[in-house]
Amino acid sequence: MQSRMILLVEGADDSAVVFHLLTRYGMPIADRGRLAPGQVVIEDGRGVDHILQSLPTRLKALSNEQPSPRIGLVLDADHDLPSRWAAIRNRLVDAGYGVVPDVPAAEGTVLQQEDLPTLGIWLMPNNQLPGELEDFVHLLVPAADTLWPRAEQVVQAIPLAERPFPAHDLTKAMLHTWLAWQHEPGRPMGLAITKRFLDPDAPSAQRFVAWIRRLFALEGV
Repeated sequence: MQSRMILLVEGADDSAVVFHLLTRYGMPIADRGRLAPGQVVIEDGRGVDHILQSLPTRLKALSNEQPSPRIGLVLDADHDLPSRWAAIRNRLVDAGYGVVPDVPAAEGTVLQQEDLPTLGIWLMPNNQLPGELEDFVHLLVPAADTLWPRAEQVVQAIPLAERPFPAHDLTKAMLHTWLAWQHEPGRPMGLAITKRFLDPDAPSAQRFVAWIRRLFALEGV
């Protein structure tokens, strides 16, 4: 019998990006959340607050399951990575994880604790910088792409007083401007990976997939 494998993400966009990226690498991903033996189930956690609030209860409920489940959390670092990590770390220490690092591992964190699920944490975009899903996806824009600099210029040219979006969403505005200029304009981020507008072999994508393989013991996949 194989361990249950659950990947908790913040929302639908995160779910789609992770689904399309991992599918591109041949990972055993359940089709849109349907449970299947030996497959990773990507679950929409309905926002970071709900994920963190429900995490202790979820971990306790799964602690008696055999073989021990494996759970991954894919969360945005947002504007304050140390604060986000502290919120996660405090909950994990309270849940019984004895050794939780003071800072997230650059290659993605994986914790193992007897009588508790194996737990992994990835903070978007790369466990080291503040940001969110779009900052990770931006790192998948092909290095030689000529439209990205133009998308940056167009968005940056909007006077601050006329920008309806907040400053922390600048990369998001640039990314969706860039997506609107592709061969099939306006494709969602996940499908843009499948269409190869975005590069699934970019170093950032490879690091994320390596973390998934390590967390779910899929090194041979």
